[in-house]
Amino acid sequence: MFNPLKAFGDVRQMQQQAQKMQHLLQQEEVVVEKNGVKVVLRGDQRVKEVMIDGVLENRVTDVFNEAVKKTQELAARKLMEINPD
Repeated sequence: MFNPLKAFGDVRQMQQQAQKMQHLLQQEEVVVEKNGVKVVLRGDQRVKEVMIDGVLENRVTDVFNEAVKKTQELAARKLMEINPD
């Protein structure tokens, strides 16, 4: 017999796991340096810093983060179109 409360518990557990994973990813960093450009990216796909020829470029960091956010929103919308339920 289907137990709807169990399904709710499963969803809640998945949400907790997703939150834990997001927290863990925020603690990780990837650093790439090439041709005078250094990018520090957190594991949750947030740009922490961009340096060009040793100069910190906060404007570039902000633009990258906004672009990543928009792609995530786009992905969420597309997922909703595929699975409207």
